[in-house]
Amino acid sequence: MRLIRFGAHGQERPGLEQPDGIVDLRAIHPDIPDIGESFFRQDWPRRLAGRNLPAQKMTVRLGPPVVRPSKIICLGKNYREHAREGGFDAPSAPLLFCKSPNTLNGPCDTVLLPRSSGQVDWEVELALVIGKEGKGIERNQALEHIAGVTVMNDVSGRQAQFADSQWFRGKSFDTFAPLGPALVTLDEIPDLHNLRLTATVNGRLMQDGNTRDMMFDVPAIIADISTDITLLPGDVIATGTPAGVGIFRDPPVVLQDGDEVVCRIEGIGALCNRFVRQ
Repeated sequence: MRLIRFGAHGQERPGLEQPDGIVDLRAIHPDIPDIGESFFRQDWPRRLAGRNLPAQKMTVRLGPPVVRPSKIICLGKNYREHAREGGFDAPSAPLLFCKSPNTLNGPCDTVLLPRSSGQVDWEVELALVIGKEGKGIERNQALEHIAGVTVMNDVSGRQAQFADSQWFRGKSFDTFAPLGPALVTLDEIPDLHNLRLTATVNGRLMQDGNTRDMMFDVPAIIADISTDITLLPGDVIATGTPAGVGIFRDPPVVLQDGDEVVCRIEGIGALCNRFVRQ
């Protein structure tokens, strides 16, 4: 199942993406909540699974496939080659940081280059969306807490990230988390730990990795985070990026006004975002 949110910014409706078009879930279930905490607590993915619902061809804007997560938790240096390209030691435990919810952006929306930070960079990542609340989750139960997976570009303002003593500001500028195009349930993904991730900038391949190269796999990530942090339905976890970001190239490559970045993960889809000066 491929869950989407479609419509104008701030007016998105929950839907399903099918080969024959888009299912407007509100047209069938007027009381269905937007795809967020209530949607998952009311068990709508199970209620919708396996149903043959009428779709229609639409040309619409897609929004991020989840609304108002309580938190967006990210992993740093979770791919050994990415840590190495930055001259960092591989972490001995998952290295966590947060992006704030104002960063969420649609899969084809514009990304705003901030006024207060240059050196804007891209990072293609597999993102998990939590479907079931949990704390102290065991590895062997971790996948039961995932509603689905999607693609995220962990856009980074490197000037702010490296100048500050922590990463929050450089990671949390408005529009800095394009997400989508769909939330894909795990039954559609043969192997979470064998997915190709790529990022191109203006058609030039910059990142080409595979989730099998993550140092901490999905169950380990969920178990580690949930040790002392309660994961709520709708929360987003970005699992790290492979080598090939711009700032560590020689010379560095940073995003400019008008650049287009495409982040793709096989079996899930692609983000295609243009970066523009405010």
